[in-house]
Amino acid sequence: MFAKEIYIDRRTQLKKTMGSGLLLFLGNEESGMNYADNTYRFRQDSSFLYFFGLNFAGLSAVIDIDEDKEIVFGHELTIDDIVWMGTQPTLHEKAQRIGVDHTLPTAELKKYVKKAIDKRQPVHYLPTYRPEHQVKLFHLLNVKPGTERPSVPFIRAIVEMRNHKRAEEIAEIDRACDVTAQMHTAAMKTLQVGMKEYEVTAVIEAAAQQNGCPLAFPTIATVCGQTLHNHVHIHSVKEGDMLLVDAGAETPMGYAGDMSSTIPAGKQFSDRQREIYDIQVAAHQAAVTALKPGVPFEDIHKLACRTLFDGLKAVGLTKGDTHEAVEAGAHAMFFPCGLGHMMGLDVHDMENLGEVWVGYNGQPKSTVFGLKSLRLARPLEPGFVLTIEPGIYFIPELIDYWKSEHRFADFINYEKLETYKDFTGLRNEEDYLITETGARRLGHIYVPLAADEVEALR
Repeated sequence: MFAKEIYIDRRTQLKKTMGSGLLLFLGNEESGMNYADNTYRFRQDSSFLYFFGLNFAGLSAVIDIDEDKEIVFGHELTIDDIVWMGTQPTLHEKAQRIGVDHTLPTAELKKYVKKAIDKRQPVHYLPTYRPEHQVKLFHLLNVKPGTERPSVPFIRAIVEMRNHKRAEEIAEIDRACDVTAQMHTAAMKTLQVGMKEYEVTAVIEAAAQQNGCPLAFPTIATVCGQTLHNHVHIHSVKEGDMLLVDAGAETPMGYAGDMSSTIPAGKQFSDRQREIYDIQVAAHQAAVTALKPGVPFEDIHKLACRTLFDGLKAVGLTKGDTHEAVEAGAHAMFFPCGLGHMMGLDVHDMENLGEVWVGYNGQPKSTVFGLKSLRLARPLEPGFVLTIEPGIYFIPELIDYWKSEHRFADFINYEKLETYKDFTGLRNEEDYLITETGARRLGHIYVPLAADEVEALR
């Protein structure tokens, strides 16, 4: 938890931006895996964490701007709770830690909200992403599930604040990135032909736990890199395979790291693997060099796409005018996703609040295949934290589908592409802070990126 003055300052800034109304924050509950007492790891709602910092289940809060009052709602522990969980701070003690003087039992929340409604005070709430939030909104506001109308001014005010990371947050993300880097270098040192993916996954996740960190998201460690989000860990690693690792740590305060690496199963990449790998690294480095305030991230994404397309052209997989091909979307055969996304208290920061606000500042997203998956397009600003993760993927089903429709035949050499159906896919990913003059790679531990560097660690 940060110093209470930080939370007080955040709430003060939010009140000033919103001006009036009741701001409703729904914290998260424990969630049972297969019965109530066998729970998943608890994770507090990130906006609740940002403004109230309390990583406990069963809390809610309001900021009543018109009454100039902030209240945390929750339950006090019973003797049964203490027997099973040990002594914890009282609700009032928890609230005092973050500069809130008023606390009330959870049962009083509905009464407080009803009082606001009765005097026609606007009640602002955020989009739901858990069924429990929908149930709470139905209970508090009689909002039926599926009919929620979250407050756009509330969303935009929070996005504006959380998009710009302050020094204390950057320090936390640096820590998350350091642990994340250790996870990836552990995988590079451990991987051997004949291992199961889950054996490497165990090493990756142990590196996080040894640093007191949970995972920021489920680990990807797969020899089937053509599947973008492959969480299956059952395959044996064979000679000639590459293992794609996408893994990240989360600090105890909730800040995420997110990195990817691609590791040859043996000591070296094959000639064909290195050829494609080097193209991916060139696109990665081109994107990193272009990072600076004022540049639309969509432009950097397209720069990476053109770099990939040119590199693939050199090996005979693509053809034609590179600019035209990228504008038409032909590059999405090999790179059907986005270059990066915002990161912070969420690995995809504030995705629950809507990419159109977080990454597009209210502008509409593209509907074109590939570009529609770009989570960040807006001009970059100092304080933004984001990922850079171009990849090259050979997806047999996509190859067959586009080839059957003769799609982009002027730009894609399908005859040569047929010989790459067994290649799988690869990517590398780093995390960056946008500074006043450019960008800084986050974390103090460098994960090998160039093929020579990876092989040297192998």
